[in-house]
Amino acid sequence: MEIFSKLPDTYTIFITEKDFFGKGEPVYFIERINITTGEPFADGEHILYVNGEYRGASDIGKLMHDFNCTDADDMNFELMAERTRYLKENPKGVNEMCKVIEDMRTQERKETMTEIALRMLRAGRYALEEIVNISGLSLDEVKNLQIGHNA
Repeated sequence: MEIFSKLPDTYTIFITEKDFFGKGEPVYFIERINITTGEPFADGEHILYVNGEYRGASDIGKLMHDFNCTDADDMNFELMAERTRYLKENPKGVNEMCKVIEDMRTQERKETMTEIALRMLRAGRYALEEIVNISGLSLDEVKNLQIGHNA
C-alpha cells in the first residue's frame, strides 16, 4: 500500500521453545492479508516464528542447537561459544550473569508485590500503611497504584 511505502519494514521474531505450529519447519513466516480481497496487506510488518526444537544442518538448526547448548565447546558458532565461556567461566562474566539474574529476581519480586498491593487496594479493607508494610512498596508507590486503580 502506498501509505506505508515510506516506513521501514519491521520484523517481529519469536523464538519458541517448542514447534509452535507442529509442522517441523525451522521458520514460519507470517504475513498479513486483507481477508476480504485475499491480497497482501503490504504494510511492511513481518512476523517470524523460529522453531526452537529444530536441529537441521542449516544455520537456523545450528543456531537453535547453540541456544540450547550448555557447553561452549559443543557450540557451532564461535561468537556464541566465546560469550558463553565468558559468562560461565570468566569471574567477571560470572559476576555479570549473577547481577542480571538478581536484577530479574528483584523485578519479578517487585511485580509480585505490586500485584499484591493492587489486590489489597481492590479489596478496600486495608489502610495504605498496611499495604506498605505487607508489600514492601513505598507509600508513594502505593499511592500511585491507588490513583491508577481509582482512575
